[in-house]
Order: sequence, then C-alpha cells, then structure tokens
Amino acid sequence: MDSFKGNVRGFGMIFALLALIVFFQWQTGGNVLTPSNAMNIIINNSHVLIMTMGMLMVIVIGHIDLSVGSVAATVGIVVALATAEWELHWALAVLLGIALGFLIGSWQGFWLAQIGIPGFITTLAGMMFFRGLNQYIGHSKTIPVPEQIQKMGSGYLPEWGPNTGMNNSTLLLGIVAILALVFLEFRKRARLTRINADVPPLYASILKLVLFGVVIGYLVQLFGTGRPGTSFPIPGVILVVLAIIYTFVTTRTTIGRHVYAVGGNKAAAALSGVNTKGTYFFVMLNMSVLASLAGILFIGRMRASGPADGLNWELDVIAAVFIGGAAVSGGVGTVMGSIIGGMVMAVLNNGLQLMSIGAASQQMIKGLVLLAAVAFDVYNKTQGRPSITGWLTRKKGAPSDGASGGAITQVGPVDPSKPTEIA
Repeated sequence: MDSFKGNVRGFGMIFALLALIVFFQWQTGGNVLTPSNAMNIIINNSHVLIMTMGMLMVIVIGHIDLSVGSVAATVGIVVALATAEWELHWALAVLLGIALGFLIGSWQGFWLAQIGIPGFITTLAGMMFFRGLNQYIGHSKTIPVPEQIQKMGSGYLPEWGPNTGMNNSTLLLGIVAILALVFLEFRKRARLTRINADVPPLYASILKLVLFGVVIGYLVQLFGTGRPGTSFPIPGVILVVLAIIYTFVTTRTTIGRHVYAVGGNKAAAALSGVNTKGTYFFVMLNMSVLASLAGILFIGRMRASGPADGLNWELDVIAAVFIGGAAVSGGVGTVMGSIIGGMVMAVLNNGLQLMSIGAASQQMIKGLVLLAAVAFDVYNKTQGRPSITGWLTRKKGAPSDGASGGAITQVGPVDPSKPTEIA
C-alpha cells in the first residue's frame, strides 16, 4: 500500500493530465477524444514539446533560454526564403536551417561558457537580436514553403497494405511500441537477476505491460480510425523519436550525467573532472538546434513563415518544463516529465478553446495552473515527500517517504561516470 501511495504522488502529473482529459471530454460533449482533435493536439503542439527536451537540460544546469521563439522564427524565415527565392532544394533548405540553429547555439554557448555571461542575459539579448533579424530578413512578409516541408509539419503516416479497418502505418507503429516495451521490461528483469538485485514480481511486470498495452491500443485505434488520408501525424513521429533519443542521452550517457552533475553542484562536478564549460556550451547548442527544428515544423504546419512566428514560445516551453517537475534551482528534471507537462498545457489550451473560453481567461487559467503545479511539487519536497521528478528518477530501493525522498543536492565530489543522484 505504501508503494502504491508513492506511485500516486510520483505520477501526479500523469493523473492531472488524465483528469484534464476527462473533464474536458465531459464539458465538451465528447469532442476531446476524437481522432481529428487528437491529431490536432499533436500537430499544433509538437514544436513546443520538442523544445521542452532542450529547455529541460538548460533548466537542469540552472539557466533559462529566452531566445527559443526568436531563434525558431529566424530559422523559419531563412528556410522559407531558401526554397521560395533562393531556389534551394527543400531538403537542403532544411539542413541549412538546422546548421543555422547550430551556429546560433554555438554563439550563445560561447557567451555563457567562455565569457561567463548568465544564460538569462545571453538569451535575452538573443531574443531581441534574432527577433529583429527575423523582421529584417523577411521584411515582415509571409513567405510560403513547399509541400514537402508542409508534410513535415502537418502530414500523416501513409496508408498501405490490406484493409484492416484502420491506418496500417499507425497499427504497425503501435505493434512495434508494444514489442519494444515487452523487450525492455524483460531485459531489465534479466539484468537485475544477473547482478543479484531485487526483481519485481512477475505479475507486476505483466500488469504494467498490460496497462501500457491497453493505452497504446487505444491510441492506435484513436489515431488510426480518423477520416481517410489521416493517421498518426508525422511531427508526432519526430517527437517520439526525439523523446527516446533524449531520454537515453540524459539517463545513459556521460554528457547526460554531466548535465545533472553540473546542475546539482557545479563546484563538485568541476573537482571531479567534469568539463563544466563544455557542458554549458553543449546544452545551449542543443537548445538552439531543437528550436530550429521546431521552427521548421511550425512553418510546415502554417504552410508559410510569417513575422509573428515564435512569439511567446519561450513562455510555453518554460512553463511546460516546470509543470513537468523541473526544479527552479536546477539539477532536477526528466525528459518524460517535461513532455507530460507540455501535454498538460496542450490539453488545457485545446479544452479551453473547445469550450469557447476567451483568450484573456485562458491566459489567467494557464498562469494559475503553472503556479499550482510548481507549488504542489515544492510542498511535497518541503514535507519530505518525493517530488514528481524525484520519484521518477530515484534509484530502485531508495526511500519513497521521509526526508530522503525529496530533492538532494550533492555536496561532495561526484563521479562523472555514474548517474548523479538527483532525488
């Protein structure tokens, strides 16, 4: 029973997301969980969800990037111009946009890592500069993009094969996801057995797989049975692939461990041999590359680049990361938590629009939700209970209650070759 209680607290944001879906499904007469609306949620918010993965790493190291919207807008206008006026092939234009994001991230990473200007100031300057650059380059015009880029931002997986009653690409994606979950679960059990660690009961693993399988099956049915020509959105596929990559990077690689080590205790990380400047540089570079990809997907969805692209995106991205459980002081946060936080904001926006709530009221409600989510996490930690992110990232066998369940800042030297204990 205690374990179950810990799980409830740990998955608080997931329950909040489900509660929002149920509430809006009730209030809108069932218009939330329809194939077309579910596809719209993914397509309309994929650019924000992609940027949350980069912003998470920025916040974990104790900084903020205010320039992401302006960087995305600048890259968007360059890609649009490259295809419309410079007659560049669309694929080369996309690569040009990613390369521009790389250069912008290198520029901002240099000022933070080498000169020591705080990320808030560096990216505030970047926000103003690149917003002006966007207007200067594009002359405040709307510039269309080719069909291939439109498919990247708002297209769907293709149909093929026999008539199964749903989109076969979406069906295959769901089957692959279920098989991958089964493989990973039993590989984890084998690894725990091999090192003589505690192995969860077999029924617990089976129950977890069944629950995930039911959820995936429902999503396959939801996305695979929409109107003809639709299926799981291509930007959603890009989001899923990036989520897998960044979850691996932040939890299983040296650079990911260094990010958390620097965020938890920069001085101790430096003493243990972590290249703190290199970590800062990488994080800022990575953020701008993801922002450039988000900008490309956005102009694909809008079918053109416009002068208002990217406005206030940084606020939505930062809010999503904090709602997902990241700590203001740095050192704490997960990729999946940030994506869940972004989905909370996406469902909230979508539900309020379906209920015809005015824009002013929407902003007030979102502000209160952000404040409540962070306050809930802070309250849990001050009461000695594990925070949302703390529970998700704690090691197996660590206490789930008491003071040790909260966020921990390591004081002594850390081993950069091992994951940093952040909860």
